[in-house]
Amino acid sequence: MITRRALKLNWEGTNKILQAAVKKAEEIGVPMSIAVMDEAANLLGFARTDEGKPHNINIATAKARAAASNRKPTGKIGTMGNPLDDHMAIALPLAAGPDMYVTFAGGLPIIVEGYCVGGVGTSGGLGEQDLAVAQAGLDALASCP
Repeated sequence: MITRRALKLNWEGTNKILQAAVKKAEEIGVPMSIAVMDEAANLLGFARTDEGKPHNINIATAKARAAASNRKPTGKIGTMGNPLDDHMAIALPLAAGPDMYVTFAGGLPIIVEGYCVGGVGTSGGLGEQDLAVAQAGLDALASCP
């Protein structure tokens, strides 16, 4: 076979992720930027809550791109999921480009039926808060029929 199955995240799914993530950010009281990318790390949707800081826009999009392209949660890990020391946690994003790879929490791959269809990235809070907001978006998508 010379083709493979490719699922695509559409606007309805993107919007569900964004709406749930914004709701979670408001619940915890942290202004956030939230980005959703497709499987090729192209922007599908973005939201910035009231009082979200402008510099968090680029961080959220970088986290979403990294999660989509690496197909793994962002954090202090390499492309194979291996732990990184401090030197490599700095070197890897510099080599890949800081807009494409980050080594801090808040980016999650969007997996549907075993396929990575994109990534969601959040920025504005502590790593655990960013991760909780991203996870709320994925949970909303998973609850769709």
